[in-house]
Amino acid sequence: MADSKKKNDKELSYKELVAKRDELKKEYMDFRFKMVISHVDNPMQKRTMSREIARLNTFIQQKESAGENK
Repeated sequence: MADSKKKNDKELSYKELVAKRDELKKEYMDFRFKMVISHVDNPMQKRTMSREIARLNTFIQQKESAGENK
């Protein structure tokens, strides 16, 4: 399952990657806020989300260096 997700993200355009990253960042911040305010069922989700954001940032950087950011 994780491999198919990685392949799908690599095939996304620059704008789609940026939009997906921004959406995930918003979810991450909401999740952090929820962790402070109340109990969270799966605290490891924070790490997973952080890694996903980093992975998307890597793909975005690769697209930028290839000149596909337009």
